[in-house]
Amino acid sequence: MGLFTKRKRRPSRRAEAKALKHKAGLEAKLVAKNDRKARRAEGRTQRKVAKAQISALQAEEKASLKLAAKAERELFSASQMKKYLGVARVLIPVLAPLAYRAATFLRAQLDTRKAQQLGIGIEQLGDFGGHGAKLQARIANTEAALGKVGAQGKDKGDTQKFVAATQARLDSLAAAVQTAEQMPAPRRRAVHTSIAAELSGVEADVLAQLGVR
Repeated sequence: MGLFTKRKRRPSRRAEAKALKHKAGLEAKLVAKNDRKARRAEGRTQRKVAKAQISALQAEEKASLKLAAKAERELFSASQMKKYLGVARVLIPVLAPLAYRAATFLRAQLDTRKAQQLGIGIEQLGDFGGHGAKLQARIANTEAALGKVGAQGKDKGDTQKFVAATQARLDSLAAAVQTAEQMPAPRRRAVHTSIAAELSGVEADVLAQLGVR
């Protein structure tokens, strides 16, 4: 009897193990299925929330546009325009002189800065204009210095020859500046660079004649 009893127990343990394995498989499938359902439900919830947020933002934007349009209509309504005109009649006589003085002061500051950049007096500012204004001012300053060379030259013959030759060079440079005004920007910049380089040499020669090293 004991021998037959042992033979019955072995198949029973195998059946139990198989049943447990099957049960674990079912449970794993059930967990995975529930997990998928939960993720799908969460996705649907998130989409609903995003849709609700978008709808709320669209409603806010629509309300803002309505308010802006209403404010704009009210801003330029007949009654408001009358108020603006009434205020303007009072303020214009007061503000106009102040605005004129402010504009005059600003213009004077700009003119002073430009004159300083060109190296000339502010009273000479009207004599120089266009893209080559700075070169024109340098040529004028060099001509003024050249006049001093002619006035104080000890050897009149050589000095006068130098003054005449240098003045001819300055006249040529001034003509080149005027011609460059009509050129396209890239070409004009190249010509200005060439003029500036030659003018630097003339300036150095004049300063040397004046004893400035």
